[in-house]
Amino acid sequence: MFGIGDKVVYPMHGAGVIEAIEDREVLGESRQYYVMHIPVGSMKVYIPLNNIKQLGIRQIISPDEVPKVFKILENDSELPVLAWNRRYRANLERIKSGSIFSVAEVVRSLSQRDHEKGLSAGEKKMYENAYQILISELVLVEESHEEEMRQRLKGLLV
Repeated sequence: MFGIGDKVVYPMHGAGVIEAIEDREVLGESRQYYVMHIPVGSMKVYIPLNNIKQLGIRQIISPDEVPKVFKILENDSELPVLAWNRRYRANLERIKSGSIFSVAEVVRSLSQRDHEKGLSAGEKKMYENAYQILISELVLVEESHEEEMRQRLKGLLV
């Protein structure tokens, strides 16, 4: 499905590059794994080949889809009046979807809420995680540096 050098997104972890395909033995069972390096945060992840569809692994977006992400970030959103736990669950589902557009919506709404009312500790952590996931994909798509992308996003968000 994917090959060495492919740039892919692992929902809830971020975007990275497949560096290798390895056989590994786990719990007495031998399986093949993609070895993915996530440059933002410098993390290495092993992804079992037999779970690719269930995990929602996908290729990164194309460069011509980046403006749509930026448009989501710069537009104000109507903040729903939900209890924090319902809002948290809804945002978590968006992040788990693996869609960069959904992750951008989470980043935008949490940034806006933080600016207007502040965030709970759990929502702050979620915001940081979603922001990291978003940056990891945009850095790979635009072949830019993490700090440069952080500055660009900072200029778009409230």
